[in-house]
Amino acid sequence: MLKLGGFGFLRFSLGIFPEASAYFAPVIYAICVFGVVYASITTLQQIDLKKIIAYSSVGHMALVTVGIFSFNSQGIIGAILLMISHGIVSGAMFLCIGMLYERHKTRIIRYFSGLIHTMPLFGVFFITFTLANIGFPGTNSFIGEFLIIAGCFEINS
Repeated sequence: MLKLGGFGFLRFSLGIFPEASAYFAPVIYAICVFGVVYASITTLQQIDLKKIIAYSSVGHMALVTVGIFSFNSQGIIGAILLMISHGIVSGAMFLCIGMLYERHKTRIIRYFSGLIHTMPLFGVFFITFTLANIGFPGTNSFIGEFLIIAGCFEINS
C-alpha cells in the first residue's frame, strides 16, 4: 500500500497537475522531512521487531516522496529504485520476523540475543536484509537513497 502512494504521486500528481505539484513542493518537502525525522525517532523507541520495520517503512516512503518532488531524473529514478528495493527488503524482513515469531512466540527484540548461535543461516539472511533496509553501501536501497539525495542537492544548487 505504501508504494501505491508513490505511484500515485508519479502518475497523477506529476502527470496531471505539474503546476500544482511545483507550487506545493515546499510544503511537501517540509512534511516529508518532519515525517522522516518523526518516523526515525519513533523507530528507535520500539521494542517489537514488526513495529520497527513498519515505522522505518514510513520513513522510507517519506524519502521517496522527497525524491519524486525533486522534479529531476536523479530524484525520480532514485525514488523508483527505493520503492522497488523497499518492496523486496521489507517483505523479506517481515518474512524473517514471522519465522522468528513462529519459532519463539514473541517479537520482542531483547529475547533474541544469541540467535546467530541457534540459527546461523537465518542470522546471515536477517543481517543481510537489515543492512539492506538501512541503506548499507552496495545495496539497492543505498543506490536509491543516494540518487534521491543527489537529486535534492541538484535542485538546491
